[in-house]
Amino acid sequence: MAKGGDFDLQDFLPYLLNQAAEATSRGFQATYRARYGLTRTQWRVMANLGRFGAMTARDICRLSHIEKTKVSRAVAGLEAEALLTRSTSPDDRRAENLSLTPKGRTLFAEIGQHAQAFDAALRARLGPEISARVDAILREIIALQSDETPEEE
Repeated sequence: MAKGGDFDLQDFLPYLLNQAAEATSRGFQATYRARYGLTRTQWRVMANLGRFGAMTARDICRLSHIEKTKVSRAVAGLEAEALLTRSTSPDDRRAENLSLTPKGRTLFAEIGQHAQAFDAALRARLGPEISARVDAILREIIALQSDETPEEE
């Protein structure tokens, strides 16, 4: 902690969590950027659609905590590459459901295999005990904050 109770960003838990997330994300970014030409947001959009199926851009923003403009740009890029399609939502004619195309599903599965290998390698470097503790701690932090933090609009 900083001298005299002064604020030190290096000791601020949200900052440390962000730094850890950024460091690990940059490590995996080499896979989807270099091999497939995707941005981080494009990969995250694909990952959500691959995991949860068709949904709106608003759903992706809510689940992933990504800004609406970034998701819109990512969706446009993925659509241009024929990796996703848009269709009018039957529930709300103003909204569009997004879904992966067969080409998008194939790419998602391929990158997903790389993601699993990346995760396994990171966990191996941490060791099973630390990996399990990190999982538990992060899930606890998420649970604590999910009830307290209002969503931004």
